[in-house]
Amino acid sequence: MKISHVIILVLLTAWLSGCAGSKRVVTMEATGYCGCGKCCSWERGSWKYLKLNFWNRYVSAGSAKGRPYTGHTASGTKPHEPVPGLFSWDSVKRPWMIPVRIIFFPWLLLPRDGTIAADTRYHAFGTRMYVPGYGWGVVEDRGGAIKGPTRLDLYYRSHRKALLWGRRHVDVTIEE
Repeated sequence: MKISHVIILVLLTAWLSGCAGSKRVVTMEATGYCGCGKCCSWERGSWKYLKLNFWNRYVSAGSAKGRPYTGHTASGTKPHEPVPGLFSWDSVKRPWMIPVRIIFFPWLLLPRDGTIAADTRYHAFGTRMYVPGYGWGVVEDRGGAIKGPTRLDLYYRSHRKALLWGRRHVDVTIEE
């Protein structure tokens, strides 16, 4: 066997075994949030224009009050929910959805991490976490009410899903 084959075999074994990083489990308080005006403190239209520019969104509270609201996270990305991908437990539970995903939604074949808001003094941007009931997520945002190492906000596309999640204490796996 050549030396290059041995090196490739060792690297492949290390990658598949998952020894790249350590993981720790922490009990955290996780809250659901969405991009609506109630969750993110924005309002349609500005009083400066007598609310006639209703298609624009402006920050309604805090130090940025009156500035345009973009909907981006603190790290500059668009927030998103986690997508399990084709090879996941969701495909095992609902196998009839596999052809629908392949034909109509091929971009959903690949898994994607959701957006998590955390206190960046304790969890830096890019920290990957697994929240049971939510899935994998990456710290991409920080919220005004999130203080301390044991608080998280989980992004949902709809206000209804965020309310269904509510506030829970869960054992979160943090990848380091």
